Amino acid sequence: MSLEQSFKSPIAADVPGDTRTRLIEAAGEVFAEAGFNQATIRDICARAGANIAAVNYHFRDKETLYGETVAHAHRYSMEQYPMDGGVATTAPVEHRIEGFIRSFLAKILDPNRPTWHGRIMSREMQEPTLSLDMIVETGVRPNFHYLCSLIREMGPHLNPVEVEGSGASVIGQILHYFHCRRVIGRLYRDRTDGFPYDLELLTGHITAFSLAAIRGLEQAAKARASSQGGRR
Repeated sequence: MSLEQSFKSPIAADVPGDTRTRLIEAAGEVFAEAGFNQATIRDICARAGANIAAVNYHFRDKETLYGETVAHAHRYSMEQYPMDGGVATTAPVEHRIEGFIRSFLAKILDPNRPTWHGRIMSREMQEPTLSLDMIVETGVRPNFHYLCSLIREMGPHLNPVEVEGSGASVIGQILHYFHCRRVIGRLYRDRTDGFPYDLELLTGHITAFSLAAIRGLEQAAKARASSQGGRR
């Protein structure tokens, strides 16, 4: 299955030609390339085909423009790739974990997603601004808590450290295919099954690996609890 066949069309954009929208798109590209400190209003306006006064009119200053640009990419991510992956809350927990993994992978692999979205988020993680707090509180933390709630449901004997560690491991597997994509493409150049860019293939692998790990941890935790109970 090709990536184009795997994903939905992107959410509706703002009115074509709208100056504010052009500034945000241009700013996203410039900020992703140069970082907040090195990016200039002049470069952004030149790329947007806008008068340099347009930033002051629409956003007041570079700081506000940056915040709006990050918020735009974050909003797109939240709307296009919901953390539940569209899986019903009544579905088995294994299916809900699979839905989370598929949605997260869709976000990082979708060819319809503007490339600067992922790059500006990565740069924000490495060179944080005040926008990082917004990203964590409205996106990262709710997503992580949701995943941890699923792991806790699947592994009721796991302690909080094991639950959070499992959640971090699941997310780490997914992010590997974003941050290391250039190396991975070279590493697996002889494979013909679409790996590592086939959405369903990756979803299946990461889900199977993660579920097996959670089940193993749960069995060990259950045995540990039984052993401790027997010594009392």
